[in-house]
Amino acid sequence: MLSPLALVGPDAPLALGAAVLLAGVLLSNAVGTGKVREFFADNGLLLLTVGIVIAAAVGVGLFFVGNKQLAKAWLDQYGLLALFLILILEGAMLLYFAPSESLVPLGVTLLAESASDYATIVAVIGVAVVGATIGQYALFLLAKRGGREYLLEKRWFRVDEEQLDRFDGWFQRWGRVVVPVSNALLFTRGMLTVPAGFAEMRDLEFVVLSALGTLVFQTWLAAAALYAAELGFLGFL
Repeated sequence: MLSPLALVGPDAPLALGAAVLLAGVLLSNAVGTGKVREFFADNGLLLLTVGIVIAAAVGVGLFFVGNKQLAKAWLDQYGLLALFLILILEGAMLLYFAPSESLVPLGVTLLAESASDYATIVAVIGVAVVGATIGQYALFLLAKRGGREYLLEKRWFRVDEEQLDRFDGWFQRWGRVVVPVSNALLFTRGMLTVPAGFAEMRDLEFVVLSALGTLVFQTWLAAAALYAAELGFLGFL
């Protein structure tokens, strides 16, 4: 079993500090200081905490854009901390350097000592669910507070108006159930986060439904990785 120090790594505080500073400047320039003050004033200390975590994740993500191997190396070195930050990016639809479907299988194979190391496997799934839910909740709040035009004019929001119309249609047709269902399926994860924000869904309801769908998704990904390992396609360190 890996120790907490081994999972975090000795250089993690320095890396996170640099990421927060860099990402904080970038985010301030992107959305404007007035909107930042208004946003956090309305939502209190909880959103400030979430914002710091998201800033750190975005800063870390800047180092890995376009390079899947660096993401794998960072996960290998920093363990659950890396997985947590990367999944925040995935939840906020900012993950452009590695397929989100590979993250939990990769985490299981890199961090678990064997296929029967259930404590680590459960920890990987739990960290993935919490990280992705934080990222989705942050994006949900931006959609809820900022609105449609605010997101469409942001360069980091890589969903065009036609795609957004389609996602809105899904939400209007099927309602809240599409949030957990879409999160539990390949290729649709996070797609209903923004329409849910536009519809002013209740915060707690969104968090619960988002986390439920993500739990299903990450659990079956971990199970698939364990099955592949049993067949000899994947190995454990």
